[in-house]
Amino acid sequence: QVQLVESGGGLVQAGGSLRLSCATSGRTFSSYAMGWFRQAPGKGREFVAAIPGDDTNTLYANSVKDRFTISRDNAKNTVFLQMNSLKPEDTAVYYCAAKTGGLTIRWYDYTLWGQGTQVTVSS
Repeated sequence: QVQLVESGGGLVQAGGSLRLSCATSGRTFSSYAMGWFRQAPGKGREFVAAIPGDDTNTLYANSVKDRFTISRDNAKNTVFLQMNSLKPEDTAVYYCAAKTGGLTIRWYDYTLWGQGTQVTVSS
């Protein structure tokens, strides 16, 4: 099984940037579509971005499009989320997740999850 470990969260002022990383321990990383999700207190899990195993496409939530960029380095078994122009409403725990098969935006389609990393954006 692939294990996922997020890092890179922290406190940042509105308008600032953070880069999240998700390192994996599996040997078949390129076989998995990867997604980033977030969950704020009192709210449900929200899709942020996703990328297929072959790095041929990307999907973004409308709320983050043109501000966030998902990418992956299959040689290093790592997926990234570059977050620019951060807003207070981006504050949440961010999770990376993996799934086999096609790219989707449904959190329940993803079967492997990291532990999450806190992102806090101050106003």
